[in-house]
Amino acid sequence: MKISYNWLKDYLKIDIEADKVAQVLTDIGLEVESYQSFQNIKGGLEGLIVGYVEEKWKHPDADRLNLTKVNLGNGEPVQIVCGAPNVAAGQKVVVATSGTTIYPLEGEPFTIGKRKVRGQESNGMICAEDEIGLGTDHDGIIVLPEDVEVGKPVKEIFEIYDDTVFEIGLTPNRSDATCHIGVAKDLLAALKHNKMVEDLSVQMPDFSEFLVDNQNSPIEIEIEDASACPRYAGVSISGIEIKESPDWMKNKLEAIGVRPINNIVDITNFVLHEMGQPLHAFDLDEIKGGKVIVKKLESGTKFTTLDEIERELSDKDLMICNTEAPMCIAGVFGGIQSGVKDTTQNIFLESACFEAIGLRKTSQYHNLRTDAAMRFEKGVDPNGCVDALKRAALLIKELAGGKISSNIVDFYPEKVEKQEVKVRYSQVNRLAGVEISKEAVDAILENLEMQWTKKSPSETIVKVPTNKVDVLREIDVIEEILRIYGFNNIPIPTTVVGALSYEGDSDKGFKVKNIVADFLSDRGYNEMMNNSITQSAYNEKVFPEENTVKILNSLTSELDTMRKNMLFSGLESIAYNQNRKNNNLKLYEFGTVYELGKDTDFLENERLAIFVTGTKTEENWQAAVAKSNFYDLKEIVNNLIKRIGIEDIKATELESNAHSFGMTYKSKGQTIADFGLLDSKLVKGFDIDGEVYNAIFNWNTIERILKNKRTTFVPLPKYPSIKRDVALMLDKKVAFGEIEAIARKIGKKLLTEMNLFDVYMDDDKLGKDKKSYAVSFTFLDDSKTLTKKEVDKVMSKMIYQFEQNLGAVQK
Repeated sequence: MKISYNWLKDYLKIDIEADKVAQVLTDIGLEVESYQSFQNIKGGLEGLIVGYVEEKWKHPDADRLNLTKVNLGNGEPVQIVCGAPNVAAGQKVVVATSGTTIYPLEGEPFTIGKRKVRGQESNGMICAEDEIGLGTDHDGIIVLPEDVEVGKPVKEIFEIYDDTVFEIGLTPNRSDATCHIGVAKDLLAALKHNKMVEDLSVQMPDFSEFLVDNQNSPIEIEIEDASACPRYAGVSISGIEIKESPDWMKNKLEAIGVRPINNIVDITNFVLHEMGQPLHAFDLDEIKGGKVIVKKLESGTKFTTLDEIERELSDKDLMICNTEAPMCIAGVFGGIQSGVKDTTQNIFLESACFEAIGLRKTSQYHNLRTDAAMRFEKGVDPNGCVDALKRAALLIKELAGGKISSNIVDFYPEKVEKQEVKVRYSQVNRLAGVEISKEAVDAILENLEMQWTKKSPSETIVKVPTNKVDVLREIDVIEEILRIYGFNNIPIPTTVVGALSYEGDSDKGFKVKNIVADFLSDRGYNEMMNNSITQSAYNEKVFPEENTVKILNSLTSELDTMRKNMLFSGLESIAYNQNRKNNNLKLYEFGTVYELGKDTDFLENERLAIFVTGTKTEENWQAAVAKSNFYDLKEIVNNLIKRIGIEDIKATELESNAHSFGMTYKSKGQTIADFGLLDSKLVKGFDIDGEVYNAIFNWNTIERILKNKRTTFVPLPKYPSIKRDVALMLDKKVAFGEIEAIARKIGKKLLTEMNLFDVYMDDDKLGKDKKSYAVSFTFLDDSKTLTKKEVDKVMSKMIYQFEQNLGAVQK
């Protein structure tokens, strides 16, 4: 939010350096992020002087150029080449001498230098209005009055408006400081407390001259939803003239970044930034039926706003309507039909208070972030509506003429009263950690316009102004006191008192994440963090779009949805690294994915994503370079699952549009991980070279499984194990998980470990549809030493079942 220092001083008659004011504002919670000087004419016309054209003659080599001899009042006349058609001898003109920087109305500033134009020397420039930011005219140079002194600085002829503008990072709870008067009141409280000023008060606008001139244009109002519109006031003004605003108003608005439009619109913006109350002016002749109705319309209703965009309304949008059609999205944006136009002669001026939450949803739904909407979202003081209306009406009479042609209509069924809050002096000191005198507390409360209603030696009861919508409890009032007292005046404690909390599920989950992160990092994996917002175009490639969480007010199509998987952000990271010649990557990320649910509005689930691409090791003279493959990924997945203690894993073939092949691991019927080789077309779509292997862990499922798991300890085996290796020729469609399922069913507790240690495929030797698996089986009996005969018996049963169920052939 921008605050003009000149404008601020209209209400607070102070003469304090801008940097000191910035420091005070920051200390009381109105953080000044930056401040800078403002001039209504950029550059302030510095370096421009009045010149006298003594002679003019045609340029010998250019038909449209003239040569002039200009007296600058400081010595010999200089020659300047000029292309303006109206330049003539005997004129007083604006001259930019060599070395002067000029600021044109459009384009970048540039410095004038000595140069030759078509072979003729030019020592400066005779300026037109738009070339120095004075106006828009470029038909010819500026011709000054004859009585202007030659050599005089031009900035002394034209009035330059100088100001300092504070950029304040306003927090959401400061509804009372959304305007210049609000900031002035807060600043005054701090200045008084710090004894920087004494007998001073905020000079409020005077509304005493407000009078109704006639009753020629009465307007009836009807509010259908009082909860969405707790107050609505308005007044009719007739016989106005739409024209340009005076310079004093335009300068104030331009200083804070508001573009002047016309006197009526500028007045509504002026009062908004002066008093914090949004206003809206309707063309009175467009209010059909002479009635304003505040209501909600059916979803899908079409409405064209002032920016000439046709919008589709939601049934939650509060609308200002006449008897025939909607006129305005309440508190957000006006309609093109009912807005003030150059031909408007009569207006209805609205000042209202709308419910903050509903208005914010409307503003976000239509992606309309206006100054008015921002103030309604923070909370507007309903008790200030009529004062702002009177202020604007008087300004309109002053700057646009016209008559006030109706009484103020005011719907305000339940007046908002000042909240009474009890403040204990002991509680102030306890929370502050420093002794603040009762007198100091009372003075600060008085300066914040919190008048006491009851007081005792131990406490005081104060009434909180209704513009402080977030100050409702004792702790809120104490925060207000400490803001003005100054947090910088509270000493930093030398000892910290804390409490140890009971370890809950979130603490355990954090520990497991740390274990996994350490496990992966120790094996050369790098952790990454990606944006949870991504582009919907990614999902269209692989995943169905119906459950996608879309962002209503997205600023770009590249960031318009919440990610529903961890895949694409990881591929973006790989592409980013490869573009910077970092090709051998092992990455992991903990993150959240988002979907629309059936029973709830949104579903958020945690995932762990792992990506592997490139070679296993860097190139060196001792070993050949080997590319990363599926089994490298499988090994890290298996070891990770083993490390966190998940058992009874069932493996099946992965079914995924994003992967060429892979495996799914389940435990207790729940999927805990999908991993495999990503589809080459998908990978190439990100301009990634080489194969990419990916694993996605369902972290919520893992946490549920581990929640009740207890670590157990067993002694080392007393008896030796026996290992058997078997080579099996199988159909390519047979997965290792099928072999494992049969083996564990037969081997039961005796089979403690099995491993696929080789895969061989050769279309010429084995056939196109065949492959060879080399599998090892480890057997162990905790109660005795196994014999060769016992193991051979189990192996025979396994091989028989492999042959019968899987069509395997032992090699």
